[in-house]
Amino acid sequence: MAAIWGLAYTRLYIDPTPRLPVLFNWTASLPYRAALVRHTQHPIERGDYIVFAFAGEAQASYPGLRAQPFFKQVRGLPGDVVTVEGRAVAVNGEVVGLAKTHAFDKRPLEPMAATVIPPGHYYVQGTGPDSFDSRYRSSGLVRADQVIATVVPLF
Repeated sequence: MAAIWGLAYTRLYIDPTPRLPVLFNWTASLPYRAALVRHTQHPIERGDYIVFAFAGEAQASYPGLRAQPFFKQVRGLPGDVVTVEGRAVAVNGEVVGLAKTHAFDKRPLEPMAATVIPPGHYYVQGTGPDSFDSRYRSSGLVRADQVIATVVPLF
């Protein structure tokens, strides 16, 4: 039990970077529970799954999020147009999700602002309605330097 807590502490406070070739997902943000991590460099494409170090505004309120690995799907690439109508977020005119009004702890959530995705950034999203992703201002777009690896979902 001490070893498990030690690994959890290390990942949360010392080095959150996934070091194993397999990534485990314990959240409902994606339907996959395990994925193969590919550290090889290749251009990121729409539809790719990536793991990245969280750097959004939410880390000010939730310090444990700093650099934590998030596993999401790339839905928007540099140059794509993100629009927001009410709580509906669209990429290039296709609605990709609805932004919730509140987080799990009842704090208000604001949808991201409409934008053109700048060079070196990605719009990422989970498939679950409770996924904390680019739909929200406090999560935001993911910078290319935050990307740790691409991943191949296993199951």
